[in-house]
Amino acid sequence: MLTGSPTARRRTRLLIPLALLVVWLGLGGAFGSYAGKLSQVSTNDRAAFLPRSAESTEVARLGAGFQTAAALPVIVVWESRDGAVGPGQRAAAERALRAAAGVPGATGQVSPVVPAEDGRALQGVVQLRSDLGHGVGDSIRDIRELAQQVPDTTVGLTGPAAIGADLGSAFAGIDGLLLGVALGVVLLILLAVYRAVLLPLLVILGAVFALGIACALVYVLADHGAVRVDGQVQGLLSILVIGAATDYGLLLSARFREELHLHGDRYAAMRTAWRQSVEPIAASGTTVALGLLVLLLSDLTNNRALGPVGAIGIGCAVLSALTFLPAALVLLGRAAYWPARPAADGRAPVHGVWRRVAALVGRRPRATWAASLAVLAAMAAFAPTLDSGGVPQTELFIKEQPSIVGQRLLSAHFPGGSGNPAVVIASAGHAEAVAAAAAVPGVAGVRPYTGGAPGGPPKVVDGRIRLDATLADPADSDAAVATVRRLRAAVHTVPGAAALVGGYTAQQDDTRFTAERDRALIAPVVLICILAVLVLLLRSLLAPVLLVATVALSYLATIGVSALVFPHVFGFSATDPSVPLYGFVFLVALGVDYNIFLMTRVREESRRVGTREGVLRGLTATGGVITSAGVVLAATFAALGVIPLAFLAQIAFIVAFGVLLDTLLVRSLLVPALVRDLGDRVWWPARPHPVTVRPPVPEPVGDHV
Repeated sequence: MLTGSPTARRRTRLLIPLALLVVWLGLGGAFGSYAGKLSQVSTNDRAAFLPRSAESTEVARLGAGFQTAAALPVIVVWESRDGAVGPGQRAAAERALRAAAGVPGATGQVSPVVPAEDGRALQGVVQLRSDLGHGVGDSIRDIRELAQQVPDTTVGLTGPAAIGADLGSAFAGIDGLLLGVALGVVLLILLAVYRAVLLPLLVILGAVFALGIACALVYVLADHGAVRVDGQVQGLLSILVIGAATDYGLLLSARFREELHLHGDRYAAMRTAWRQSVEPIAASGTTVALGLLVLLLSDLTNNRALGPVGAIGIGCAVLSALTFLPAALVLLGRAAYWPARPAADGRAPVHGVWRRVAALVGRRPRATWAASLAVLAAMAAFAPTLDSGGVPQTELFIKEQPSIVGQRLLSAHFPGGSGNPAVVIASAGHAEAVAAAAAVPGVAGVRPYTGGAPGGPPKVVDGRIRLDATLADPADSDAAVATVRRLRAAVHTVPGAAALVGGYTAQQDDTRFTAERDRALIAPVVLICILAVLVLLLRSLLAPVLLVATVALSYLATIGVSALVFPHVFGFSATDPSVPLYGFVFLVALGVDYNIFLMTRVREESRRVGTREGVLRGLTATGGVITSAGVVLAATFAALGVIPLAFLAQIAFIVAFGVLLDTLLVRSLLVPALVRDLGDRVWWPARPHPVTVRPPVPEPVGDHV
């Protein structure tokens, strides 16, 4: 108990929030710049994120020994503008390729110039070092300038290196662009909803501080090789931290405002607000962090990387919401909500809309939850139609990219799989038998790898040879996948050859198979982890099962809507294999957040007035803040759309739509109606909450969201 004069007590109470504020300002100054440095330790090399145990990954490892340096090919295509390719154009193309072998970043290995069967195009391959990182774009530019010296031709560059350069370009400026858009959207929404000047700035500042510390921790881990970070993981980290920190900050600030109406003293108001908010915020952060950490069970490296990286970000968001924001709010007091300062009038503010929603749920709970379930079930019926077999190379980017133009040019004149062969590694003593077995339908030709010497003997490394099987169909097509499966079945039967098949198409097929296996393993584990947290939080079994089931149904409904919207509105023929898994982890974990915020308040109110009345009071009290938090989180994820990649655009839609569905339907109608209908049984097997006799709670007034 504090003793001494009132002035001394006030000074003592100021000490803790002031100290916390100083610490956070110091941390922000020390680590804030790391949000812009994370790209220095990130990689966009798609080969670095293959399944660990897949056959194609083993081929990639063995295949590295056939080159003097690990390399990525650039496929150069020349299309004659005047019909058939002339001798002069072919000679110029050969000179350009030889010159390209000497550009910075090249390995010195180039292929011979190969004419198309229709006589209207030429093709050549330049090998670039795979460790160029962000410098691959400069090498691509130099090669393009040399290739454009061939007269009267249209030049296209494609292949893994060219696609990697375009990926780097898509992620260029992600630190500033994505962060600026996300923070700008959040600020505008908060200003419009809360009609306060300082509060949105405080919430945004807390999110920025959390992101800076998270990026600093991830930077250190990535720099020491503990985690791998690519542009996708980097972008998702920013969005997760900003969205989560904002949501947690809104929950705390809304409770503080409510308590300021009930208390004349801001310190007493913050004590109550913090005590009532710490449990749901901590539980929410725990569910999201655990859901992300379950990704460590994945066999895909980028999935495993997102697990600890995202969990670190969520932890920093929780820390900021429970330390920085309370300190700033208690120091500012009612001024934080200026110009609408809350008066100590003993009445908790609430938006009239939520009183009407609660009245609807109270009058017809069974009809409400039945109608809500019917809507979700109708949406979920389309979920099985979502094609997650992989995005074609021509759809990797939302906007037209040079590598995609080059791929179309290549496919127009050469076999679809040109430049992206299926790679067969086998025992050198069985080369002829393996080559014969590899001539399956869909393979346009098989040739041994000679190390760049045209017509030379096959290169042998550690008793193995490499055969390149050119596919008749585009390397990212279903037909090519079927060919690779036939190819594997054929070469695996050659006795003693120990033949393995890799290459781009095999990698895509292995990634799809691994993603399906990951979903089957990770989804149940995520649900079990979230269920365990809810059981501990709510001291019940039935309520957690209901909450998890409703959120899982909401996820299926979102996938069903996505299956309709992606092909018919956005023009996506398929999704990346990891999209459904990412969507599941984000939506289930984040969707449970809003149910946590609601049900902890319902439990609190149930102790006063019983469960059936308590759920209506809880819905009325939390409706505004949870809805605004859901809108903010949806808008934050929608900001991923500024990055012109199909993968992130699909994630942005799934999470944004799913969060709004959870916020506006599941949490607002379905869950309250189920709890109202079940009454005290929802807390089974615990006994009903004893109703504590307390002074009447004043009727809520005002018009605050």
